[in-house]
Amino acid sequence: MSDKLDKIDLRILEILQQNSKITNLDLSKKIGLSPAPTLERVKKLEHNAYIDSYHAQVNATKIGLHVKTFVLVSLAWQKEKALENFLKKIEDIDEITECYIITGDADFLLKVICKDLPSYEQLLFKTLSQIEQIERLKTLMTLSTVKDNKVLPFDYEKGHEK
Repeated sequence: MSDKLDKIDLRILEILQQNSKITNLDLSKKIGLSPAPTLERVKKLEHNAYIDSYHAQVNATKIGLHVKTFVLVSLAWQKEKALENFLKKIEDIDEITECYIITGDADFLLKVICKDLPSYEQLLFKTLSQIEQIERLKTLMTLSTVKDNKVLPFDYEKGHEK
């Protein structure tokens, strides 16, 4: 498979983002191919890294994780190896589920998920604020989720970004 995806490949990617548990038989029916070539296409998409992995999306609240925050982090760049050391330290903090280098008012955006506010407070004051490479932290507390779409914004019919 070249880097050029056809409409069937794109439809497979769209369907698998909506439901990664779909059977190969059901997938083949939805895209109009028989099961063998459908499976072959999925394997090629996986092999060529169009599909990174498959995940179960677990309901955080149901398992007792009630606090989701985003934390803006500004680094103390004057410290030696500030970036390298900061990244090493946050890698071991399980509550940080995502980390992005950003532009604007801060250097990083962290997504943090905790059991409750006391747990978050402990993480903030006993762990994050103790990382010497951090110059400033700013917490953005989420109140509720109004949209959480896992399907990438791509025109799966035409084969280009919307």
